Amino acid sequence: MSERWARAEERYRQKEAERRYKRRAPVTAEPEWDGYDDETRVIPRYDDQLPGGYPDEPYQAGAYPGDGGYPDDPPGHADPEHYPDEEPPRPPADRGPRGPRPSGEPRRRRDGAEPRPRRGSGRESSRIASRKAEERKRRRRNFWLIGALFAVLVVAAVGYVGTKLVGGYTPAEDFAGPGGDPVVVEVKSGDTATQIAASMYDRGVVASSAAFYEAAVQNSAMSGVQPGFYAIASRSPAKAAVAELVGGNARVGNVVVSEGRQLHDQHDVNTGSRKEGIYTKIAAASCLGSKCVTYQELDAAGASADLAALGVPEWAREAVREVPDRQRQLEGLIMAGSLDFDPSGTAQQILAQLVSASARSYEAAGLLQSGATNQLTPYETLIAASLVEREALPQDMGKVARVIVNRLKVDQPLQFDSTVNYALDKTEVATTDADRATRTPWNTYAMAGLPATPISSPSLEALKAMENPTPGVWLYFVTIDQQGTTLFTESYSEHLRNIDRALESGILDSGR
Repeated sequence: MSERWARAEERYRQKEAERRYKRRAPVTAEPEWDGYDDETRVIPRYDDQLPGGYPDEPYQAGAYPGDGGYPDDPPGHADPEHYPDEEPPRPPADRGPRGPRPSGEPRRRRDGAEPRPRRGSGRESSRIASRKAEERKRRRRNFWLIGALFAVLVVAAVGYVGTKLVGGYTPAEDFAGPGGDPVVVEVKSGDTATQIAASMYDRGVVASSAAFYEAAVQNSAMSGVQPGFYAIASRSPAKAAVAELVGGNARVGNVVVSEGRQLHDQHDVNTGSRKEGIYTKIAAASCLGSKCVTYQELDAAGASADLAALGVPEWAREAVREVPDRQRQLEGLIMAGSLDFDPSGTAQQILAQLVSASARSYEAAGLLQSGATNQLTPYETLIAASLVEREALPQDMGKVARVIVNRLKVDQPLQFDSTVNYALDKTEVATTDADRATRTPWNTYAMAGLPATPISSPSLEALKAMENPTPGVWLYFVTIDQQGTTLFTESYSEHLRNIDRALESGILDSGR
């Protein structure tokens, strides 16, 4: 029985192969069986429904001969003789006559070549097309959903802005005016309109920084506001505060110190005119309304022994403490140039602002590193720079600085007329023999070395010349005419001849 079943199964597989691979070369039919075959095949078990043999029943263990048969079938159910018109069951797709095929491994042809790609069934193609169509529909649906959401957001934003512009806008808090007493507001270098607005609000000038900012951005003159201090009426409407700031009359506490100017006033021997000192100029710039700091208050504050409270830098304090005249101890520590201070402060506070700002500028110019070149301390360099300022024109500053260094090196008196004039109330270019013979802490005819303090406020040009003197061997120089022509020499005899030329020009004539 099992042999007959095996032959029937082999004929079924042959027939199925011819049906499946009909495009391939026809397979030679197996000769009819004429006896018992030596080869017997084990019929594989089926885990799925048997599509060919038993359409209505799933396979169960023992359904084939030798396996027990179906438990509810009559005897001989598995015998092909009982089902002469039925084909044996079809093997599962993952098995074949060569045995089970591992899951996932592609079916190969019997000749070993890669199988031809099957022309997909209509059902498979239909499923693929359906999935693609569904994907396109889903993308279109998402696109419209996102577009609709974006449109809603745009409409909401436009509506919000429109509401603010039309009727919902709340103006920034502002004073109605008129303004009150003036207060001082500082505009620092690099300040923006937002930062200035914050300062105005902090000082009580405007009711809100937003009100000032809105007024400021509408005034093109704001871009021309300079750093400094400004007196603006308190409790002012924002537009009025901006107009006052840019008007040009609100700036206070600005002083311009010319190069070579001294702390105290001096008078010219020939004309009798007064040359205002730095204290006089600060007093004039300190007025806030009717209140001004006086010259006398500044002179008294400048003589204070509390050098830290006056802003004297560390590198100068030891030498300043040794100055024989306290009223001159701040000489040279207030630099030449345009300086700003808060005029609402006391005399001491004003001087501290100016001295501190000057020290920062000196240090930025390289003063603290100058000793590597000129072998002087920072304060000695400042003193020497003040001599260069009073003795030389800009084109000769480097050479005059070299003369100072060379004379100090050989301990030769400097013999500068500017140091004689410093201690005099009345001054001129020429000095008398009596003036040069008078011993003071500044007279370099009567002593060797540098004066006790600077003799003026040097420019940054003079300071840089003293920090890096022009190379040379000169020991003498003299100005020989009113045009400022200055001759330099190493020879004393040649220097005497140059003095004669100066006398001939009249530049050394005295008015005393």
